[in-house]
Amino acid sequence: MAAARPQPRFPELDTQPFWDATKRRELMYQTCDGCHAVIFYPRRHCPECGGRDTAWHVSRGEGTVYTFSVIMQSRHPAFADLGAYAVAYVDLDEGFRLMSNIVGVADPVQDVKCGMRVRLRWEDQGADAVALPMFEPA
Repeated sequence: MAAARPQPRFPELDTQPFWDATKRRELMYQTCDGCHAVIFYPRRHCPECGGRDTAWHVSRGEGTVYTFSVIMQSRHPAFADLGAYAVAYVDLDEGFRLMSNIVGVADPVQDVKCGMRVRLRWEDQGADAVALPMFEPA
């Protein structure tokens, strides 16, 4: 069995609600109550207007591959047994971009394309650990 993937170190003031939500298999993002900007990565203030009043929302987990790269080899123990895998920026339909993996494809070199529609798929990391949001072809 492969080594567990690196986990966030808690307490994590800005991103703790995001990671707690992953344990419930919810992909959370924020919006600003003042200017209505979509905020991602999680933080305590709006990067657009500087406001501190934000709200959390659950994403539907559907989006489009913006760009990607295929990793052919990794020496980190948590990734060494994966073989080739795709790391991608995914534009979620709610208006934020997230870096993740594209999974559920036979050959990431041939099967992943910019502009392809994807949907959320969770990868559990073990008891009491966060789950990782990944994406598969829609």
